[in-house]
Amino acid sequence: MPASRTDEAHTESYDPGARGLTRLAVGLLALALVAAFVIWARFGAGTAVSRVTLAVLPVENLSGDPEREYLADGLAEDTIASLGQIDPEHVGVIGRTSIMAYKRTTKSLAEIGHELGADYLVESSLQAENGRLRITSKLIRVRDQVQVWSESYDREPTPLLGLQRELSTVIAEQIRIRLSPERLNALARRHTRNADAYDLYLRGRYFGNQLTPATNKRAVEYYERATALDPNYALAWSGIADAIAASPINSDVSPRQVTPRAREAAERAVRADPDLAEAQTSLGYVDFLLDWTWPTAEAAFRRAISLDPSYSRAHVVLGHVLSQMGRQGEAETVMRRARELEPLNAMVHAMSSQVAFQGRDYPGAVEHARQAIVVDPEFWIGHIQLGQVYEQLGRSDLAFEAFMKAARFSGGNSKAMSFRGHLLAKLGRVDEARDVLRTLEAVSRDRYVPPYALAFVHAGLGERDAVFEWLDRAYEARDVHLIFLPVDPEWDPYRADPRFEALLARCGFASSGPHQ
Repeated sequence: MPASRTDEAHTESYDPGARGLTRLAVGLLALALVAAFVIWARFGAGTAVSRVTLAVLPVENLSGDPEREYLADGLAEDTIASLGQIDPEHVGVIGRTSIMAYKRTTKSLAEIGHELGADYLVESSLQAENGRLRITSKLIRVRDQVQVWSESYDREPTPLLGLQRELSTVIAEQIRIRLSPERLNALARRHTRNADAYDLYLRGRYFGNQLTPATNKRAVEYYERATALDPNYALAWSGIADAIAASPINSDVSPRQVTPRAREAAERAVRADPDLAEAQTSLGYVDFLLDWTWPTAEAAFRRAISLDPSYSRAHVVLGHVLSQMGRQGEAETVMRRARELEPLNAMVHAMSSQVAFQGRDYPGAVEHARQAIVVDPEFWIGHIQLGQVYEQLGRSDLAFEAFMKAARFSGGNSKAMSFRGHLLAKLGRVDEARDVLRTLEAVSRDRYVPPYALAFVHAGLGERDAVFEWLDRAYEARDVHLIFLPVDPEWDPYRADPRFEALLARCGFASSGPHQ
């Protein structure tokens, strides 16, 4: 959710005294986990346990103080992440983005459970009074809305490390025959022992989840302050790497400007905790998007999934890199799992559309893009995905409409403009297409514009020499959009050109041809 004026004032003037609430908040994580693992008591120890799906609902902030929203949101996310690592064989956990769609919802628990395909819901609230935190957690069985377990606690501030140990002990007691020592140690290492650093991390994640250039910048600032307090805080380094590495494709930032910083952050994350799924995913993402070492990226993503099978981001980026390598069947299987983990995540559906599009499954690409827009009507990437499929299907009117919406919601990203120019050119509206080229060139005098964007418009015009001139510039700039060349249907007319094959070889991409 966008930061309110109160949120911004609070986060700008960080108060170390807030760490008391942060420490208390970690207690909520432990209590929510206690609630969830009553499931094992219901099934009975030592018996065969069928797989169950949990959904941890947004923590309700009943304090009336908006400045505690980042704590409530952060705790829900931490609970999801910790539950996902406990016993992946028997417990599936719905991802954070899908859950946050139900913040302040008026839907019933039965409706939420049905929409998410969950067997159990963990519902929690927090209230702060006189320096104490009252935590109420409930475990609800979806099929009959029976409240399986409920408890309220009043807690005093305690050291963060002590609460992490408490959390680990509680989990071990509840499922001691299922939780390996390795997973117990991983949970204990997941967060810093520095309360101030944890608080800063939660603030950074709060802004990072808003996915705009401005909030990403704020997120990186908080993550960096967290790593200054704890240089071995792997999650904070991972947050830095993800925000910076994605900026060339989401915010038209020069890849050469950000690659060293993104790689350093990802490597620091892995050095701090090589068994953290987020760290491995961050490193793989730099390999994939910025360094173009795709087999190495695939290995990192698979390592992340082995560490945390419920981490949906690792599935999404693995599906993406497999698709770029022409392994469409594997990519579609991985993306299907990502959608199961995050059924209400617009980005997951948008990337599913991209994978289907590159596999020439155009009906599937349309359906996934539409679902992304249903989840978030202003998600510009979903409109881009829908527009490119409609263009391929010859539905130029619908493609134009989609690209115009993408331009309106993207905040000026070059992709919406270049897709529109490409479509105009293919329709023979040459003067309008050249107007788009002139606009892109004018913008590039003030800020970085991916050379790929101009190459794409020239491709629509059929101007091959200009296409390869701009693609060569894109290579020199390490333009991240070149990753689409091996499999994107829009480039099929150029695949027989020796210059195209030579460019793919320089990039280190294998040509997958029109379809594999």
